[in-house]
Amino acid sequence: MHRAAAALVVLSMLALSAQPLMAEDFASEQVQAGSSLYLRNCAICHGQHMQNPDEEIGAFDLRHFPHDQHDRFVASVSRGVNAMPAWGGVLKPAEVEALWAYVCEGEK
Repeated sequence: MHRAAAALVVLSMLALSAQPLMAEDFASEQVQAGSSLYLRNCAICHGQHMQNPDEEIGAFDLRHFPHDQHDRFVASVSRGVNAMPAWGGVLKPAEVEALWAYVCEGEK
């Protein structure tokens, strides 16, 4: 009986690990809002449409931001990181979420 339970745990773990880390579906309106916010506030350093970030100031290439690190993204945008200023006093939480949707979805 103990082996059957252990086998069930192992099979469950394998099934979970086969699923993608992030299975978020973003509304197209949210992605579009994020794109507009991005172009207005972020593109100057991170590049138009997340292309060719300004490496001289150390801007992160957002096309490669890990999609399983939502909290890191929100903290970075809200509090700033390295040379990036804090946007928490400028952007509303819904706007930060729209940026997240755009970063995850990109220019699809």
